[in-house]
Amino acid sequence: MANRLADAISPYLRSHAGNPVDWFPWGSEAFAEAERRDVPVLISIGYATCHWCHVMARESFSDPELAAELNARFVAIKVDREEHPDVDAGYLSAASAFTGNLGWPLTVFATPRGRAFFAGTYFPPVPVAGRASFRQVLDAVSDAWTDRREEVEDNAATVAAALEAASTAATEVVELPDGAALDEAIALLADAEDREFGGFGSAPKFPVAPVLGFLLAREAGADLAVRTLERIAASPLRDPVDGGFFRYATRRDWSEPHYERMLYDNALLLREYALAWQRTGAYWAREAAEGIAQFLLTVLRRPSGGFASAQDSESLIDGLRVEGGYYRASTTERALLDPPPLDEKILTGWNGLAIGALAQAGFILDRPEWTAAARDAAELLLARHRRADGTLARASLGDRISEASATLEDYGGLAGGLLDLALFAGEPRYASAARDLVDLCMDAADEDRCALEVPGGGDPVLQGNGMGIRVDPSEGAYPSGLSVTASAAHTLYLLTAERRYERAAREAMRHVSAHALRTPNAFGSALELMSRLSGEPEQLLLVLPDGAMGGALVDAARIRPTELVAVADETATAAFAADGFELFAARTTREALPTAYLCRDFVCRLPVTDPAGL
Repeated sequence: MANRLADAISPYLRSHAGNPVDWFPWGSEAFAEAERRDVPVLISIGYATCHWCHVMARESFSDPELAAELNARFVAIKVDREEHPDVDAGYLSAASAFTGNLGWPLTVFATPRGRAFFAGTYFPPVPVAGRASFRQVLDAVSDAWTDRREEVEDNAATVAAALEAASTAATEVVELPDGAALDEAIALLADAEDREFGGFGSAPKFPVAPVLGFLLAREAGADLAVRTLERIAASPLRDPVDGGFFRYATRRDWSEPHYERMLYDNALLLREYALAWQRTGAYWAREAAEGIAQFLLTVLRRPSGGFASAQDSESLIDGLRVEGGYYRASTTERALLDPPPLDEKILTGWNGLAIGALAQAGFILDRPEWTAAARDAAELLLARHRRADGTLARASLGDRISEASATLEDYGGLAGGLLDLALFAGEPRYASAARDLVDLCMDAADEDRCALEVPGGGDPVLQGNGMGIRVDPSEGAYPSGLSVTASAAHTLYLLTAERRYERAAREAMRHVSAHALRTPNAFGSALELMSRLSGEPEQLLLVLPDGAMGGALVDAARIRPTELVAVADETATAAFAADGFELFAARTTREALPTAYLCRDFVCRLPVTDPAGL
C-alpha cells in the first residue's frame, strides 16, 4: 500500500499517513482510481486541531480490520479543510442535503465523478444513541452502490443540481441596505443576546468576531459589542496564561471550551478589542488585546515571520493524548508540560487577517513591535506566496509551497492586511501590492456573476466534478472571501478615488445583502462593509516630518474612531501620491509640524497641527 500522505504539506494529512487506510490526497488521481475500480469515493474532511477528527482517527481509521474493508470497497480521500476551503465549502453544502448537523470531521460518499450521494459527520465505532456505527455506514453505502446504483446516481445528480441552483441563487442581487435596515439587523442581534452570560444564543457559543466588528461600526450596536467583548474577556473562553482565545464553548456560560486556538479567531478579536479600547479606554479591553498579541507573537509566530494556522486542543500528558489538560493547568504546572502541537502551515488569507490586526492594533495601542511583526509576515508572504505572475499560493510549510489553489479569501485577506500595514506603517509599496491583488480579482470576474472572483477559477478538480460554488458568501467565524476582497476594494477607493473599486465593492455586497439582513449573525463582515458603504466616508491623514515617530497629534488620532486612518512621513506621502493614491496628493506638513487632514469623501477640512483640532 502506497503511503501518499507522508510527504504532504498539511500536518493534518501527515498525521494520517500511518493509518492502515489507503488514503489519497485531494486530486484527480483518486477519482480516476475509483473510476477504474468502479467503486464509490469516501471523502473525509477535517483539520489538524479538530478534536473529533482525532477521535474518529483513533477509533476507526486506525483499526486494521475496518481499514481493510474500507480499502476493498472504496477509494478514500483525506482533505485538510484549511488547505482546500473551496473543497470543504462545496461538500459541506452538499452534505446539508443529508444532515442538519454539519461540522467536522465531514464524511462524504461520492461517485467516481465526485458527486456526493450521502454524507454525515463523526461516526462512532459502535452504534450509540441511534447513531449508526462507521462500519454500518460503510456497509449500507457499499450495498446501495452495488444493488441500487441507479438510485445512487440519481441522488448524486439531484444534489449536484441543487448545489448548482443554490450557487446561481447566490448570484442574485438586491439593493444595499440603508442605515435603518442595518439598525434592524442590530435589533435582531440584540434579541439573540444572552443577557446573563453575554454572547448570542445558547450552547455551543462562538465569539463571532465578525459580528462584533459590525456592531462596533455602528452607534446603535456599539454598546452591545462592548458588553459582549467584556463578558468574553472575563470568561473561560480566554486562556489566562497565554492570552489567546479558544474556538468555542460547549456551555452557555462559556465554560468547557473546545480548546483549539485558531489564528483567525485571535486575529479578528485582537482588532475588536483594540477598537473597544479606542472607544472606551477600558483596562479590560487593552489587557485582552495585549494577551492576544502575546499569543500570536510567542506561540503562533514561526521563525520565518509567518503565523501558524492553529494550536491543537490535545497534548500528551503522561503518555496519553488529553483534550484540554494543558490549558486547564496552572502557570506553574503548564511550565512542566509539553504544549499542544501547532498546525504550522502558513495560510495566505489567515495571515493577511493577522497582518491587518497587528498593524491596526499596534497603531491604536502604540505597540510598534506589533506593527513590526505584521511587516515581517507581509514580507514572507510577498516573497514566498506570490508567484511571478502575481497570483497567490494558498499555503506553505517551511520552504515548501502547497499545490492547493488559492481562494478569494487569500486574495482579499492578504490585500486587506497589506492595506492596513501600508496605512499604519506609512509604506506605500504594500498598498501597491494590495491594489495588484484586487485588480486580479476584478479582472477575473464574470460580469454576469459577480464583480470579484478568484483568479484562475478555483480548484480545477472540484469545478470538473460540478461540486464547486460560484460565489461562496458564507461567513461565521471569519469573513468570506467575497467580503474581505470587497472590503479591500472599498479601502482602495478611499485611497485612490477610483470609482471602479467602489462599484466592485457595492456589486459584491449586493449578492449577499438579502441573506445578511435575514441572518446577521452569519454575515458580520459583510454587514460591517455595508455599513461603511451606507454612509459618507471619513478619512484622516496624518503627515509627519521625515524622521518623526509620533507626537501628541498622533496620540490624539489613536483614540479617534475614524473609518480610514493613514500615517506617513512627507517622503512616503509623496510616494503614495506618485503611485496614484489620490488621498495623499498635495498633502504636506505645516510649519514642519505633524499635520492632520480630516476629509469626507476626499473633501478635506483645513489642516491642523494642534491635537485639540481633532
